[in-house]
Amino acid sequence: MGREVRRFKSEERKSRGEVSAFLRQLADKLDEGRITLRSGGEEVVLEPPQQLTLELQVEDEEKGARGVEHSLEVELAWFDGDEGGAVELS
Repeated sequence: MGREVRRFKSEERKSRGEVSAFLRQLADKLDEGRITLRSGGEEVVLEPPQQLTLELQVEDEEKGARGVEHSLEVELAWFDGDEGGAVELS
């Protein structure tokens, strides 16, 4: 199994409306084929191909006195060399 390298991480509290706006902007950038993520001094540019693997996961985790933490994780995955770019008509 290969070694995992974290290239970017960001975590912050936002309102539901702010999160919705971010996800809409992310979806627009995904449609364009180029996503730039920035946080503090960190920046990463991604160019996902046309076909991606979409994974959704919902978890509930007991956090002691704070109660149960609920999470919804959305993951997009692809490999180097996966088919990308626009479809060409001839």
